[in-house]
Parts: sequence; C-alpha cells; structure tokens
Amino acid sequence: MTQVLIRPARESDLEAMAAITATSYHEVDARTFQRSWPDPQPRLRSRNTAWIHRTRHTLTTDPGGCWVAEVDGQVVGGATSRVRELMWILSSFAVEPDHQGQGIGLQLLAAAMHYGRGCLRGMFAATADPGAVRRYRLAGFTLHPQMFLTGVVERGAIPVVERAREGSAGDIDLLNSIDRQTRGAAHLSDHEVLLDQFRLVVCERANGAGYAYVDDTGSPSLLAATTRRTAQDVMWEALGSSAPGSTVAVHHITTVNEWAVDVGLAARMSLHQSGYLCLRRMLPPAPYLHHGSLL
Repeated sequence: MTQVLIRPARESDLEAMAAITATSYHEVDARTFQRSWPDPQPRLRSRNTAWIHRTRHTLTTDPGGCWVAEVDGQVVGGATSRVRELMWILSSFAVEPDHQGQGIGLQLLAAAMHYGRGCLRGMFAATADPGAVRRYRLAGFTLHPQMFLTGVVERGAIPVVERAREGSAGDIDLLNSIDRQTRGAAHLSDHEVLLDQFRLVVCERANGAGYAYVDDTGSPSLLAATTRRTAQDVMWEALGSSAPGSTVAVHHITTVNEWAVDVGLAARMSLHQSGYLCLRRMLPPAPYLHHGSLL
C-alpha cells in the first residue's frame, strides 16, 4: 500500500506546488467548461510567478496553514491557508490528477482546517469539480454559486467616474477598514502582495468608499466598497482601463452582488455561472468581488 506523508510545506516545495495547482486546475476547467465559455488556458508563466510570490508570502505569515502531501518522496498535493483576524481562508488546494481519489485531499484539507480551528468564520473559492464540492459541503461549508462576466466592453457605455484615483500603500488603513465592513476581516499584509501585482484604484467620498485591484486587462481582481453605488463606479473605472476591442473577464460574482451583473450587462458583456464561494458561519460579502486565492 502506498504510504502518504502529510507534512508542513517548505519554500523548496513552491515550484512543485505551483505545477500541481496549474495542472489540476486546468484539468478541472477543461472537464467542466461549457461551449459558450472562452476555451480554458493553462496558467501563464507570469501568473505562475505571481502564484509562487503569493504562496511564499503565506508561508512566511502562516506557516502552520501550509501543507503538502508526499508519495515516495515526491510532492503530489498541497493546501495553503491563512488566518486574517478571525477568518480562516483556504488559498489553494490541489492534488495531482493521477493521485486523486485516494484520500490525499481529505488529509490535506483536514490539516489546513485544523490551522483555522480558533476562527469564527471561514471562506474560500472552489471550482465546479463535483468531487471537491461534495468534500467541502461535508466539511460544513455553505456553497454559494458564482457567476462571471466576459466580453469586449462597450466604450460608449462607460460613465465618467468622479473622485476615483490611483491608490498606494498609504491607503492600506482605508482598505482594511473597507474589508472589515464588507467581509468581516482585513487583508492586512496581503495588501502588500496585491499592491505588488496589481494597479490599485480608490474611490473615496463622503457617502461611500471603495477600491479595486485591477489587472493589466482591466479586470477587477478584488473589489470592495461600502455602498453598491461606489462599487459600481469602481468597477466602471476598472473596465474603462481595458484596451478597446480587448476581451475582459470579471470573476467571482455571487448573487448578493447583482450590482456587478448590472454593470457588466450595461457594458454589453455576457454572463455565465461557474464555481462556488464556500462560507462557514458568515453571509456572502457585499458589495464585494473576492480574489481567487487571497479572497
């Protein structure tokens, strides 16, 4: 019988963990995508580098939440999690396709969840893989279906957004305050990682504040605001930075965030459904579009 070793992750495991997540996530995407969706693409080298950078940060801040599975001395799976204030967040979780169905994922998930045993709330994003979804529900998480938007933004629909500006590290206290109002816990040092990888847009007014980390396509990779109106304005500001004629995707939209659906439809983007936001002892954050791994 094959012996499986579950042990704490080390920095020397990062390359193997990145390869496993890239392979397993793409396999799920290829197996579950629908004909109307854009074809799933393997993770780009630049995104792999960003994944390693984020996970190295997690190893530094939350070593007790990061685990790997070894079979015959080879890393075949991993789970990384973090605790931010009183929230446990599962950042990544994957097992090589050839080693799935052997109970390895259950052991990894148990180790990561043990790290968050003192937390009041739990949160992570999941693919539409039926086996994984079953495991998460049995672990006590509520499954909230996610939507996503994709398409070329209609330039004539973009409104003028007032009081939107470029953000910086000097805004982190404001961002953490917005985090606590929307998702119940601040991102804390994760903002430093996000600032390193994305452009930050901030909108601050007397009647509301919001922010978005925007990637180089114009997609908001993380968006939070204190009002729906401010959230819509920040999303428009992000979409407005997309190149004319280029395709943009906005992911991780739960049903409580229909304000994002309204913006996407006004921009002539198409709406689809895939994956779940998995929550424990909390309601879906709003107005909020979560990041895939930093949540």
